[in-house]
Amino acid sequence: MPPIEFPYELVANTPFSDNFDQISGEFPDADVKIITSGGLRILAHRSILASSSPVLESILGRPRKHRSSEITIPILGVPCDAVALFVRFLYRPKCTEEEMDKYGIHLLALSHVFLIPHLKQRSTKVLIERLMIDNVVDMLQLARLCDTPDLYLKCMKMISSNFKAVEYTEGWKFLQDHDPWLELKILEYIDETELRKKKTRRNREEQSLYLQLSEAMECLEHICTEGCTSVGPYDMDRQKNKGLCSKFTTCQGLQILIRHFATCKRRANGGCSRCKRMWQLFRLHSSICDQPDLCRVPLCRQFKLKAQVKKGDDARWRLLVRKVVTAKAITSLSLPKRKREEEATDHLGVGSFGR
Repeated sequence: MPPIEFPYELVANTPFSDNFDQISGEFPDADVKIITSGGLRILAHRSILASSSPVLESILGRPRKHRSSEITIPILGVPCDAVALFVRFLYRPKCTEEEMDKYGIHLLALSHVFLIPHLKQRSTKVLIERLMIDNVVDMLQLARLCDTPDLYLKCMKMISSNFKAVEYTEGWKFLQDHDPWLELKILEYIDETELRKKKTRRNREEQSLYLQLSEAMECLEHICTEGCTSVGPYDMDRQKNKGLCSKFTTCQGLQILIRHFATCKRRANGGCSRCKRMWQLFRLHSSICDQPDLCRVPLCRQFKLKAQVKKGDDARWRLLVRKVVTAKAITSLSLPKRKREEEATDHLGVGSFGR
């Protein structure tokens, strides 16, 4: 099999051609021979190989028995065409999509062994784009061997999301028989992913609850200060037609609850769950309110005084108050600047709450 020697145009235009003679326009003859598994010989230039890879530079720098002896570098274990493409990349860092599709795996391995960062990055990107259920386990093993964290994480995520399908692939069956350590790592990652999802879902549900309570506090102040459709302060003009407010769904629920709280006969005995809920909302408002002397929400000042006598609330209640205040701050920040300024300058009036 005749040796491969790269054309003059490819060698002369490479940024590594330090020995290129600008006057004569000539480049020294190839002085390195690369041997592949299939017996293919690739002629290359020592200066270019050494400039491209610290590993090749170390190999080429080893002392030889005879200075005139030919330098031979074996690159075995990969297809001949992949080695030829790899060497050509050292001269000119370009590869077609078709070449990357066909030899991306081999180029990643070679770039890892010979420390070619830009080729490793390019190969990793191509392999990530072409990940499939059938090859994801093989790609995971390759990513671990070649120390490619981006590809490794992408493979782990795909396996975790499609584990039932991955279980039926030949790659997974081979992994179970020959690499139980990696199998354990995958199963641990899946368990951790599920735990994170549950925790995220739980936190989202809790945050939704705190946002609902924050909105309820705003609606309670709105009802007791300005009045809504059917409930408001005693001095409100009841004949005046009030339109639907921006949070009417929450306001409507609170108005129904307030009307029930005002007329319930079981409230005194503590046997009404709806009244208990309203009582908790009044208490929560009092814990948040910073103007109890001016506040028109019923029982606000009484709850403040009771908390002072008891020297504060219990830890769980304080945590709830802190969470609701945080949710209110987040909601406020999401409002337009003009709306925030209007709310900041709005002052509560003095009066008592009426049905």
